[in-house]
Amino acid sequence: MTEKSGSAASPTGYPPSTDTLSPDETKILHRAIGGSALGNAVEWFDYAVYGYLAVYIAANFFPSDDGGANLLSTFAVLAASFIIRPIGGIVLGPLGDRIGRQKVLVLTVTMMTLATATIGVLPTFDTIGIAAPLLLLVCRLVQGFSTGGEYGGAAVFMAEYAPDKRRGFFGSFLEFGTLAGTVGGASLCTLLNVGLGDETMEAWGWRIPFLVTLPLGIVALWLRTRLEDSPVFAEAKEDGGTVEEGAGGAVTSLKATMTYWQRILILMGFVLLLNIAYYTVLTFLPSYLSDTLGHSTTQSNFTLVAIMIVMMAIINPIGALSDRVGRKPLLLVACVGYFVFSVPLFLLIINTGLIGQSIGLLGLGVLLVIMCSCVSSTLPALFPTQVRYGAFAIGYNVSTALFGGTAPLILTFLIDRTGSNLIPGWYMMIAAAIAFVPILLMPETAGRSLRGTQCPGDNDDEVAASGVELVGYKKK
Repeated sequence: MTEKSGSAASPTGYPPSTDTLSPDETKILHRAIGGSALGNAVEWFDYAVYGYLAVYIAANFFPSDDGGANLLSTFAVLAASFIIRPIGGIVLGPLGDRIGRQKVLVLTVTMMTLATATIGVLPTFDTIGIAAPLLLLVCRLVQGFSTGGEYGGAAVFMAEYAPDKRRGFFGSFLEFGTLAGTVGGASLCTLLNVGLGDETMEAWGWRIPFLVTLPLGIVALWLRTRLEDSPVFAEAKEDGGTVEEGAGGAVTSLKATMTYWQRILILMGFVLLLNIAYYTVLTFLPSYLSDTLGHSTTQSNFTLVAIMIVMMAIINPIGALSDRVGRKPLLLVACVGYFVFSVPLFLLIINTGLIGQSIGLLGLGVLLVIMCSCVSSTLPALFPTQVRYGAFAIGYNVSTALFGGTAPLILTFLIDRTGSNLIPGWYMMIAAAIAFVPILLMPETAGRSLRGTQCPGDNDDEVAASGVELVGYKKK
């Protein structure tokens, strides 16, 4: 196998290995970033809305005299949408390695938008009985399946468009979109709660944020239909470095992807911490602060929104820093930080007033944003072009299903059983201990070219041992 590097390898000279871009190249890059980030924002707008409206969803779809039980059912539906994500990753990821990233990303944003908007018009339990939570579950499953191909595809698409020496900076805009979607969803829910009140929100106000997803998704879809596929993938396809379409292509692509199972396991180990932290801070904490700790819903929501705005302000500079110092040092800082400070930060949140609570939340947010700034520049670079989408999507979504999407459900259950409000801190501390080794095993990917069919640690013997004959594989 041979690996190409630098701008000379591409017929168009884009993306270059340097940070120098012409005006036309800058326009193309910005369009790719906007299309990727906005789709991710729509995804996280939905997750934020679901988390912030969990109490109202529980009342409408899982009526019960036990408030804890119906909230648990609401988070169980959220967890179910994550369980199907690996299936979406297995189907859509390798498909993106065969037919192209752009086509799959158009499909995922369409499915995601329609499923989320449909929740806004679903009849409630009082209207159609048990069919109501079942329909809610179906919508969440469709959303989960599409998300299985969305995040990995958006990360790969953006990484393959970015210049090698500035991938950290440009890649961080994907998570900027995540935070923007979360802030947008949280802000809208909070403003509606203040303006309409609990009674109106429970009656019909909860539907509004889900319906807002429709125009957002249409804009994201329009942007993605105007994009061409990433130049790295187009070049690999032209050179015969991807799996051919047609009969048997899906099986061949999946087999090729699993050749890199060691890299996939490393990715999963890191994503365990990333997603436990992510879904605890951005999805679980709204209900934790109001229902478990008894704080004002409005005050808690505004505090979390303020913390996320701070995260948005610093994520791009941290991404740029990773281009200079490397990804691993930053990831190790965040990992050690969660191991040492998770429990003390939750003690601040539990036992102090607004100022102490804000410091605790800010500490969790800063550690999280350090990791997030490196995700879309680090993880796609672990794999070669012909399996990049599939390997990322499978590893990321399996880990997310097992540890991320289940976090609110497990934390709610453990707090209910143990009576300890420190459970989230201990949970993140354990996750950090597990993730430390995979981060150490990661190769440093800052500045490395994403072109070609070879990645660090890859070799011809490894490919031959897989029994997969990929088009474009050449002996050295």
